[in-house]
Amino acid sequence: MELFWILLFSSACPLTLGQGVYARANAQIVHSGAACNVKDDNISERIYTIKEGDTLVLQCIVKGHPRPQIRWTKTAGSASDKFQETSIYNETLRIEGILRVQGGRYYCKADNGVGVADIKSIRVDVQYLDTPVLTVHQTISDVRGSYYQEKTVFLRCTVNSNPPARFIWKRGNMRIEQSKDNGVDIYEPLYTQGETKVLKLKNLRPKDFADYTCQVSVRNVCSIEDKSVTFRLTNATTPPMIRLSVNDSVVVDPGQDVFLTCEITAGFPPPKVTWSRYPGPLPLSAQVRGQTLILRAVTPTDAGFYNCTAVNNVGNPARKNVNLIVRSKCLYLLPNDEGTDAMGNLTFQITPDSNKDSETIQMGRDLKLSCHADATPQDKVNYTWYKNGAPVFNSDSLILLRSDPDMAPGTSSLEIVDMKFRDLATYSCVANFPGSRVPELRVDVNISQNSVTPPVLSVPPGGQVVSVREGGNAELACLVVDGKPRPPILWSRVEKDVLMSAGKAVVETPDGRLRLKNVSRDMMGLYRCQTAPYNGLNIKRREAQIQLNVQYPPIVDPVFQDVRSRNYQMVTLRCLILRSNPPRLTDIRWFRNGDFIRMPMPDLKETPELKFKLEPASNGSYECRVSNSAGMSTCTFNVSAQPYNAEFYFDTPNPVRIQKGNNYSYNLQWTQKDPEATDRIIGYWVNVRKNKQSLLSKQIDLKGKEPEKGVLLSHTISDLRIPLSYEVRLAPITTYSTGDYISRIIQYSEPYTYPRPSDRSDVFDWTRQNHLTQNPKRSANTGPETDRSGTKEGYYMYIEASRPRVQGDKARLLSPLFNVTSVRGPKGSGRVPYCVSFYYHMKGKHIGTLNVLLRVRSIASVDSVVWMKSGHQGPDWKKAFFDISPSGPFQIVFEGIRGPSFEGDIAIDDVSITIGKCKQGNTVATAGKTVLIGGSRSLPLASWLTAGLASVLLLLHR
Repeated sequence: MELFWILLFSSACPLTLGQGVYARANAQIVHSGAACNVKDDNISERIYTIKEGDTLVLQCIVKGHPRPQIRWTKTAGSASDKFQETSIYNETLRIEGILRVQGGRYYCKADNGVGVADIKSIRVDVQYLDTPVLTVHQTISDVRGSYYQEKTVFLRCTVNSNPPARFIWKRGNMRIEQSKDNGVDIYEPLYTQGETKVLKLKNLRPKDFADYTCQVSVRNVCSIEDKSVTFRLTNATTPPMIRLSVNDSVVVDPGQDVFLTCEITAGFPPPKVTWSRYPGPLPLSAQVRGQTLILRAVTPTDAGFYNCTAVNNVGNPARKNVNLIVRSKCLYLLPNDEGTDAMGNLTFQITPDSNKDSETIQMGRDLKLSCHADATPQDKVNYTWYKNGAPVFNSDSLILLRSDPDMAPGTSSLEIVDMKFRDLATYSCVANFPGSRVPELRVDVNISQNSVTPPVLSVPPGGQVVSVREGGNAELACLVVDGKPRPPILWSRVEKDVLMSAGKAVVETPDGRLRLKNVSRDMMGLYRCQTAPYNGLNIKRREAQIQLNVQYPPIVDPVFQDVRSRNYQMVTLRCLILRSNPPRLTDIRWFRNGDFIRMPMPDLKETPELKFKLEPASNGSYECRVSNSAGMSTCTFNVSAQPYNAEFYFDTPNPVRIQKGNNYSYNLQWTQKDPEATDRIIGYWVNVRKNKQSLLSKQIDLKGKEPEKGVLLSHTISDLRIPLSYEVRLAPITTYSTGDYISRIIQYSEPYTYPRPSDRSDVFDWTRQNHLTQNPKRSANTGPETDRSGTKEGYYMYIEASRPRVQGDKARLLSPLFNVTSVRGPKGSGRVPYCVSFYYHMKGKHIGTLNVLLRVRSIASVDSVVWMKSGHQGPDWKKAFFDISPSGPFQIVFEGIRGPSFEGDIAIDDVSITIGKCKQGNTVATAGKTVLIGGSRSLPLASWLTAGLASVLLLLHR
C-alpha cells in the first residue's frame, strides 16, 4: 500500500451563529504517489516535486457540512487564478506518466452552498533530464602575415532539464579542466535555447582529435541518473551538403506519382536524411526509401513545401525545399448572355466606361471584358481571347491585359477602346494549363446593344417579411426580374459580424433564392441580398433587405421545481413567461399527474398561477402548459409533503468503539435538511447492508423531539464485525410519508479515544493515537505528526480542539494514586520529593492552556496548579520537569483547556514520576514501560492506574 504523505490538514471553520453544524466548505490538498519531495518556498507556496513519467496523485480532503463537492482545475501560470474549462469532479486527481507540460498550479475547489467556496492550490514541479545533443562547429580563417591557417572547433552541448543541469566535459576518459589546459575554453553562450555549455578547442592540436563526451547531471534529484553523449572528432569531420533531384518548384497534374530525391554530396560522419512538409505532416500515402520521398497518385491536398534535412551534428543542418504544386480548378455555374448554361468554369465581368459612370454599353465609349479562373497555381494559367472565333491580338482598339491590375490577381482583361459597331461580336475567353491534362475552360460573352442591360432586383410581394416556426424551413427570395446577363445573388446578414447559418459571411445563390433548413431563433434578423459583381455587368450593386421572423414557443421558468410543504397548507405555483414569439398566448392549462385540472379560464395576459391546499391525495407532479401559435412549453412542479433527505455528517470525532467478540459499534450522525418545510419528522428508517444484502432494518424513534436545522442527530449501530465495512441507508419518516434514502459507507478504523478517567469534572476526553491512527481529516497547523521520538508507531495523548469543542472546554487525564506513607523522606525532612517529567506539544494559533495539577488526598481532595503553559509554543516537542513534595497520597492531573478555535490541539508524551528531585538535563524514563518509584524499584505503568483508567493502559506504550 502506498505511503500517504500528508501535505496539510484543516478543520471546518467556526460555526456561524444560528446555523448549527452547518459549515462552509474547507479544503486541503494531500498527495501520494511518487513525489520526490514537498516543500514550502519563500512565499509559503506548496510545491510538489515529481519525476517525469511517474504517477501524480493529489487528493482534496474536505470538511464542511453538508459534504462539499470537489472540482479540480489547472493553470500553467504561476499566479493565475483563472479556471480552465476542463475540470475533474473527483476527490482524487490521478495523472499516469506525468509529462513536463503538465506541471503548473493545480486547484481544488470545494463548495457545499454554505458561504463561499474554498479553493486551495499546489504547484507541481516536474523534474526531468533529456539526453544531451552535441554539435560541432568549425571556423577557418587566414592569419595575416603568415602562411598557415588556424582552425578552431566549438563543441556545443545542449540539454533540456529541470532543475538546471551540471555539465562535465571529457576527452576520452579524462575530465577536461580549463585551468589545466591552455588549449581549451569552457563557457556558457548567450541567447541559447535550453541549457548549453561550449567546449572551445583553440588552434587544433594532434591530441585534440579524440572522443569527446558531454555528461549532464541534475545531482540525482528524483533519482534521475546522469546522461551523456559522445562525439568522435577527426580530421575528416565535415558538415553535410545536399542537392535535390528536382527544381525548387514542381508542377504536376492530379493522379501523377512524384519522386523527390535528396542526394548527400558531403559530410562526415555520414548525415541522416529526413523529409517533412509544411503545412501539416507528410501525406499518409508518402513513402521514404533511403534518401527518396515517393508520393503516389497526388491530389491537391498533397501540395505544399517539402523539406529535406541532412544532419550529422557538424555545423548547421543542410536543408533544401521544393514547392509541390498540384493543378486544380474550382468550377462555377456561369450563365451566358442568352440565359442558358455555358461551359461553367470561369467567371467574367463586363465593365462599361468607368470614367463616364456608365451602366450600359454605348458607342464611342470604352468597354472592358474580364475573365478569371480560380486555379492552382494561379500564375500558371494561360488566357487566350477570341472575337467571333478568331484570335485577338493587341491593336489600337483592342488591348489585352495578361494580369489586370484593377482586378483580382490572375484576371485577364480585354479592353475595347472607343467602341464602334464593328466591335459588336461574341467574345470568348479560353483558360488552360500549358502541357497539362486538365481540359481547357471557355466562356462566351455576346456584346450587342440588346444583349447587355443593367439588372433589376425585386423582392416578390409579401416577401419582405418571412415568418417561420423554429425547426422549420424557410425560403428568402430576391429575384433578378430584368437585365442581361443575369448575375448570381449574394446573401449576407445585416447585423455586423453575424455569419450566415453555413458559417460563412456571404452565400451565393444562382437563382436568388436562399433556402434555410431547421431554422433556429438565432437566425432571426435582417438579411441583405446583392447582385454579384461577376458573371454580369460590373456596376453598382443592386440590393434589397428581407426580415426573417422566427416564431418559437414561450420560454418559461421554472422548467422544473421541487416544492415541499406541510399537508393542509396552501401552496402557490407560478409559471413565469420570460419570452415568446409571437408574444400573445393562446392557451394556459394545468395538469396533475397527467390529468387536466378543471378551473376557470385564466387571464392570458397574467402570469399563470395555481393555488391549492396540499393534502395527502394531492401530492404529485403538476404541469403548467403554456401555448402560443408557435407551440407549447411546460413548467413542471414536483409537489410533495415528503421530507427532504437527511444529510450525513462526515466529521464525527472518533465514531468507532470496540465491543466484545471482535465487534465494533459506529456512531452515525446526520442533520435534517429543512425540517420545518414539511410535516413533522417522527423518526428515521436505518438500513445496514453488506454486499447489497440487508443485515439490519429498524426504525429510529425520535420520541417526540423534532429535528432542528443544523443540529446533529445520532444513532449507534452495534455488532459490526471487525474489520468489515458496511453500507448504511437512512430515510426520514413523517406521519404521512417516508423520504428518500441516502447512502454512505462506514469503515472500521482503529479507535483512538478511550473511556473518560474517573475524574468527572471535565467535559471531554484525552485521545490516544499515533501517526498511523491519525484522522486524515484532522485539523491543520496544529498537533504533532508523530510521538516525541519521531516514530510512526509511537503513541501519545492529545486533546482534539475541533467541533463540537468550544472555548473553555476541559479534558483531564489522571495518574494513579501514589501512597507516600510507604516511602521515607530524606533525613530531617518529613516529605518525600518527586520529579515529574514529560514532553508537551503546543502548536497552533488557537492553543489554549495546559495545566499540570497536584491532587493531594486527605479528608477532601485539593488540586493545585504546579505547572502551566498557554498559547503557541512552536512546532516541536518540548520537555518539562519540576519537583513536588506532596503531603499525602497524590495524583498528577494533566488538564487541557480548549482555546478560541480549532487550531488548538495539545499533546503530551513520555510522562514519568520518579522519587527524588529533578536533575538538570533529567532524562525521562522509558514511557509506557516503567515508572521509577523509590529509585530501587521499577513498576509497570499499569500499576499507576485506577480501575477507572484501565482503558488508558497504553497511554505511553509504543
